[in-house]
Amino acid sequence: MALKRDDQLILSILIGGVGNHIGAWRRPNSRVEEKYSLSLFQDLIGWAEAAKLHAVFLADTLRLERDSLSTQPLAHLEPVTLLSALAAVTKHIGLIGSISTTFSEPFNVARQLASLDHISGGRAGWNLVTSAWGEENFGRELPPHEERYERGAEFAEVLLKLLRSWDEDALELDRSTGVYAHPDRVHPIDHVGRHFDVRGPLNIARPPQGHPVIAQAGSSGTGQDVAARFADVVFTTGRTTEEDSRAFYASLKARVAAHGRDPDSVKILPGVSPIIGETETEALAIERELNGFIDLVAGRARLSRQLAGTALDDLELDERVPLERLPDVEAVEGRRSRYGVYRALIEEGWTLRRLIEWEVSSAGHFVPVGAPEQIADLLLERFEGGSADGFILLPSYVPEGFQLLTDAVVPILQDRGAFQREYAGETLRQNLGLAPVPELAR
Repeated sequence: MALKRDDQLILSILIGGVGNHIGAWRRPNSRVEEKYSLSLFQDLIGWAEAAKLHAVFLADTLRLERDSLSTQPLAHLEPVTLLSALAAVTKHIGLIGSISTTFSEPFNVARQLASLDHISGGRAGWNLVTSAWGEENFGRELPPHEERYERGAEFAEVLLKLLRSWDEDALELDRSTGVYAHPDRVHPIDHVGRHFDVRGPLNIARPPQGHPVIAQAGSSGTGQDVAARFADVVFTTGRTTEEDSRAFYASLKARVAAHGRDPDSVKILPGVSPIIGETETEALAIERELNGFIDLVAGRARLSRQLAGTALDDLELDERVPLERLPDVEAVEGRRSRYGVYRALIEEGWTLRRLIEWEVSSAGHFVPVGAPEQIADLLLERFEGGSADGFILLPSYVPEGFQLLTDAVVPILQDRGAFQREYAGETLRQNLGLAPVPELAR
């Protein structure tokens, strides 16, 4: 397939440990024993950087699902801690971690991100998430959906003010005069809002990028509005049909323009979780193997959580989920956009078994199955069709599936002129083709 667009894909990859498919840890070479070790993550990010991928993503969760723990390795290392360690063993690849605006404070997060940006030489990114659960670990109620995004928007506003509270020329570092910095070039932000009261300034100098790249992962209407205001990158579900993906792409780009921003400045990257083999036959065999590892009891519980707690225990696996059991999308206070994706599949008549398999294999993302050439074709088809600026790859299994993406799929895309062979700049912002961060009007 020849490339038609004159731009190139942006590709990032999720490094969650042993694979996006929940059962992948049971494969003989999964390296599950290293899930909490730096050795595994050093190898993963090393392969990603050698392939010239733009960034790695780290997801996060703020609760432990004990009912699934017996068969599923769900607990994660804390993202900023791990990314700081990985910054020391990489030179070019971006480092994007998820941090919740519901259960964090802007000043703390600004310090974490500024530190990571300094440590990495300007490669830090923040995935803004509002969290749909975890409130029991913070002594508070989970705020309603709209309030979470209202808080998230103000959180981002405060964080950006803090990260820009040092002028670019605030540091003098003049040994002869003894002047280290100019206090008049470091500014309190004096923010007073509904959710936050923050005087500032930040107690860390302006980071190399001005502020880290901001990613955003909510796809509801409210989430899209937050993305349109603040995001440089949007991590969305790789919807099952191209039509759905194109509609989301057009909707979000229009919202970006409505906020007075250049639509091309926001990169929309759907998640794609390929089950890949050296041949299509091998890929299909791996899919059967992975699905054979599924704990259907735990999978049913995971699916119920995605469906806003809808009761599923009385249903047969090959039965359809009754649509009348499901709440309306606007009534859901948890992961509203992801719920909407699942509800649409139920409306199409998907059985409980098929929904569980999709949840366990991808958590709602697009799951193509095939050889490297087939996966490359599918990515380019969606890219050229106007449904994405690139993708976030979620390898179904590790390490072989990860390396087939970096060492087999990426070279095909490079040979077709669709993906970079070298990094464009020194910082993540430069490598994504984003404009420098402007100064705030004071």
